[in-house]
Amino acid sequence: MITYVSIGLLAMLSLSIPVGIVLFLLGFGTDIFFSPFPLMRGLGNLVWSTSNNATLIAIPFFVLLGEILVRSGIAARTYAALDRWVSWMPGGLVHANVATATMFSATSGSSVATAATVATVAMPQAEKLGYDPKLFSGAIAAGGTLGIMIPPSINLIVYGFLTQTSIPQLFLAGLMPGILLALGFLAITAIICAIRPDLGGQRRVFPLPEMMRALLQLIPIVLLFTIIIGSIYKGWATPTEAAAVGVAGALLIASIFSRVTIGMLAEAVMGTVKITSMIMLVVIGASFLNFTLASAGLGAELSGFLDGLGLSPLMTILVVVCIYIVLGFFIETLSLMVVTIPIIVPLVVSQGYDPIWFGILMIVLIEMALITPPVGLNLYVVQGARKSGKMSEVMLGAIPYVLAMLAMVAALIAIPGIALWLPAVLQ
Repeated sequence: MITYVSIGLLAMLSLSIPVGIVLFLLGFGTDIFFSPFPLMRGLGNLVWSTSNNATLIAIPFFVLLGEILVRSGIAARTYAALDRWVSWMPGGLVHANVATATMFSATSGSSVATAATVATVAMPQAEKLGYDPKLFSGAIAAGGTLGIMIPPSINLIVYGFLTQTSIPQLFLAGLMPGILLALGFLAITAIICAIRPDLGGQRRVFPLPEMMRALLQLIPIVLLFTIIIGSIYKGWATPTEAAAVGVAGALLIASIFSRVTIGMLAEAVMGTVKITSMIMLVVIGASFLNFTLASAGLGAELSGFLDGLGLSPLMTILVVVCIYIVLGFFIETLSLMVVTIPIIVPLVVSQGYDPIWFGILMIVLIEMALITPPVGLNLYVVQGARKSGKMSEVMLGAIPYVLAMLAMVAALIAIPGIALWLPAVLQ
């Protein structure tokens, strides 16, 4: 059954069939050919129960939160403020790309939205100050991936929903790896530009009073992140309620800067509807596929398959990592995550691994898929913002940051506490 499902998945994706439809078709095929029960009779109830789940309401709220921040100009103010604090390092403004992406990730929840925001703000500066286009755009693409790691993360919400794992615990588990990845990106940029100063452009040092004034521009993002995450871990709000509070806070901040208009709100809502509709089709399709695979006996087949291979738990994880790296070249990231969860997660958990730890490991591998060709979405987002130059420049510029992600994968496997320590301490 695993073989047929995998072949069917790759075949339909190669025909450019929408991923949500592919998941439903695989579920129908599993029901017809592998299940002794008429599982399709439960489709209506499954679709309703999945889409009616209160946890998933957080997704449109977090998408809307990011849309408001982008369209109100708050992201541009954040970029300008961070420029004054990090441009003294080797690499200059390239560090502002990563730092801004890190801060925007703390409220956006979406990697593509993060990359698009930073690229729109930063690209004019690159051309004006003469930065190397490869490194500059590669840093934006890589920094954007942090949007699905640093909480709140839409992908972690989807993972928690599909695996019945605690979303607050996943948020806590993703915080330290996300910060370490951001620091790793900054370190790689500094090392490259120390060796090749011509790639980093001009290093700029600003007067201390100007730097202190710039901190005022960071207060809205920091305050918003504190409200969202703090309310979850203080027990004052669920992730869904915290997301709603975040939207209200974003509207309040935007109104303070006099950026709230009917046109801006209409654009933000329309963008939210489009993104949420796509996500929900994929999530509902994945839930149906999960249901049919479990009912058809996938668990027993996976156990038999694993026993036949005779792999140790460590070897199993290494095989899974290789599978995700290869599939990440060809499958869009959210789709890659939801279509593999019903197959991979039971296998990994049966080997004794923590599902929260594996969720973070999976997110790092998904992040890598965002900046590896030919389907790396962040590469195309950044190239679209450049409006000139070759796509190959963005791909080459992202390579050093892919190596940083591989190092994080190795670190998570060697030291699981990187992800599990904070949830254990704050539980």
